[in-house]
Amino acid sequence: MAIFWSNVGIDVQTGLAAAIPITAVSKATTAVCTYSGATAPLVGDYVVVKATGMFEISDRIFRVANVLTGPKTFELEGEDSTLYSTFVSGSIQVITFGASMTTAQNINVSGGEPEYADLTTIHDNTRKRAPTITSPLSFGIDSIFDLSDPAFMELNKAYKSKTMRAVRLRFGTGAKMLLTGYASAAGVPTGQAQGVVQTKLTIEAQNVPTVYAS
Repeated sequence: MAIFWSNVGIDVQTGLAAAIPITAVSKATTAVCTYSGATAPLVGDYVVVKATGMFEISDRIFRVANVLTGPKTFELEGEDSTLYSTFVSGSIQVITFGASMTTAQNINVSGGEPEYADLTTIHDNTRKRAPTITSPLSFGIDSIFDLSDPAFMELNKAYKSKTMRAVRLRFGTGAKMLLTGYASAAGVPTGQAQGVVQTKLTIEAQNVPTVYAS
């Protein structure tokens, strides 16, 4: 099914709950987290993960599934961690998406390409390279210049404080994309004669986005 850039929602984090320590994350077709303490996330919550060791899940957002308060476990919905690094320590925080943008007109994405290490030896006829680190994904948004837009206000706060924010895109099909990143949202007007006054926003993701079909 084709997805169109219409009826798209953009939600921005307005709050984070207190951190819940996680003591283990399984390497499995669905990642299972073990938490400590009396507070558990709820099924359907969106959480941002901070992790050492298993860097593949750190600074990413996941939807919580299958919470079991007896063994104190929950699943990161749909996340296959089989080949991930070994978890050492970490925590989660439940996200409140309390601000929605109504002014976005265009979205452009750049980055995400790997850098390569040269593995060529004097015995090779063809240069050999292996992927190493990946450049960050950068989401550029051309927005109508409205400094009262709730989502812009949150991104502007994050820009001024140099803090990360969680962002959720909701498509008309029900698909969702979630990421955490640093925002550039100075609120500077731009445009051309007789055109709509716009302001440019940028969100630089700190890890790969998480995508759900519904």
